[in-house]
Amino acid sequence: MKLFRITCSLLVLLLSLLAFAFVAVHPAAALQALNPPPSPDYTCKTVGNGTICQADSPISYGPVDTGIVCGSGPSAFDIFDSATGDQQKTRTYDQNGNLTRRVIHETYSSGQFSNPLTGAVVPYTQHDTITDVLAVPGDFSSATETNVGENIFKPAHGAPVFKYAGRFVVAPDGTIEFEAGRNDFLDNFAAANQRMCEALS
Repeated sequence: MKLFRITCSLLVLLLSLLAFAFVAVHPAAALQALNPPPSPDYTCKTVGNGTICQADSPISYGPVDTGIVCGSGPSAFDIFDSATGDQQKTRTYDQNGNLTRRVIHETYSSGQFSNPLTGAVVPYTQHDTITDVLAVPGDFSSATETNVGENIFKPAHGAPVFKYAGRFVVAPDGTIEFEAGRNDFLDNFAAANQRMCEALS
């Protein structure tokens, strides 16, 4: 009887090792149940009663049209945006494989708004943390988003033309639930936009 128990224990251990090896070699199989599934740059592991997925991804884009138009007539121009940086991303899934929380830390090593007609630029720096908490696990439309950080647009000479430094919370329906600190975009977009246009003219 003792030999039977030892044999069973060894069999269970062997099956556990095989299962672990299968997940290690075939990570996609372990992630199929996650909702919504993470992008391929994430690495996931089981912790407690859920799963945590993490990624460190570079940011690089632009110049892209922001849709912000300055002036009118022949001298009118669209503002373009370009930037490079890094994102550190974490997703937390519950025991059912549904996403409950997402956190993104962003650091822009370089960024600028530009006027493609004249080549004028306004550089910016940005450091922020975006946290999404899903009221309904797995359903991004139920997420409340909290933004904390700073974003400063400052030309080579003169004062900043745009500044955000603080915290704001966005409800699932897109309304601002809470705001603290300075946010030129939310507080007075028209005035901030005018200063940006003047700096790029």
